[in-house]
Amino acid sequence: MSCLIVVAHPDDEILGAGATIYKLAKNGEDVHVCILSSKAEARRFKPSDDDLQDDCALAISMLGGKSVIKGEFPNIKLNTVPHLELVQFIEKCIIDTGADILYTHHPSDLNNDHVQTSLACQAASRLFQRNKEVKPLKALLYMEVLSSTEWALNNSTECFRPNVFVQVGEDAVNMKIKALSQYRGVMRDYPHPRSKEAIKALSVYRGSQSGCNYAEAFELAFWREQ
Repeated sequence: MSCLIVVAHPDDEILGAGATIYKLAKNGEDVHVCILSSKAEARRFKPSDDDLQDDCALAISMLGGKSVIKGEFPNIKLNTVPHLELVQFIEKCIIDTGADILYTHHPSDLNNDHVQTSLACQAASRLFQRNKEVKPLKALLYMEVLSSTEWALNNSTECFRPNVFVQVGEDAVNMKIKALSQYRGVMRDYPHPRSKEAIKALSVYRGSQSGCNYAEAFELAFWREQ
């Protein structure tokens, strides 16, 4: 099975699905990561471009990711990019990776780049209806990204409602934290949501919701059984 994680920025993939990536890779699944705004130009405490690319490669490889596809769309400006360009970029990633399952941001995230990424993934997920040579995706799932998803303040949209829980184990959570720590300038001291304490606490909470010790939670947009 091939899994494609599509995110707006470097580190979103770890925050949203780091422990799941680690578990999938250990189980022999192919996990690919697509980052639309790979240079994150507007990021505070941003390292040099070369250092950021090194951090990204190291973090994803630590979790067992098979490949990283990097776009150069403008950071915190994805709403200025024609929707079709984002959709077509993601469609190409789906084709190139042979993706069966697509993970992306929740459409009500506070960060507008996350919203645009989610909307583009939703459109790209129906590529098989327009191209008969492309196999249908089995599933589309939304992630929760700490410091964004929990800050969904727009009451006109549905907030993140987890209905899929991946039991990951403490080792996977620790690897998630270790991988995220490879990104210079990203981790913060507790009680910031990007602290190791908050990340571990969320995994414990999601585990308690689903009857296990540690879990990552997702919201299933659709499942297609063949």
